[in-house]
Amino acid sequence: MNPYASPQAYRDSAVLTASPEQLVVMLYDGAVRFLRQAEVAMSEGAWLHSFEKLSRGEAIIDELLATLNMETGEIADRLQAIYVFCKKTLIESRIQRSSEKIGQVVALLANLREAWARLAEQAASAPASA
Repeated sequence: MNPYASPQAYRDSAVLTASPEQLVVMLYDGAVRFLRQAEVAMSEGAWLHSFEKLSRGEAIIDELLATLNMETGEIADRLQAIYVFCKKTLIESRIQRSSEKIGQVVALLANLREAWARLAEQAASAPASA
């Protein structure tokens, strides 16, 4: 089998060729996917599966937090506050076994993802500087 034809090879290539804005969109996509899976599992009472998916979503939020450039000012401060709120809400969801709280975080991250996707489109269509 051709190793370059595997889904992993395509994912690796997409990551290696993505702009910084596109990478952030990919992180949001992953976080939303894992948290939706956690939300469904929790609503079905599959606690261990839910907690595993929550952990994966939280790890992505941790990555978003760790890569914030705090020197950029107010936007970074606001994103940091949002990510900390998300982490706090997900911790509460785990303790209270509340799929609704996960849904709140999913909605928030989905909105941020759309904003970053628009940013990535604008950056991609901007003329290259000399």
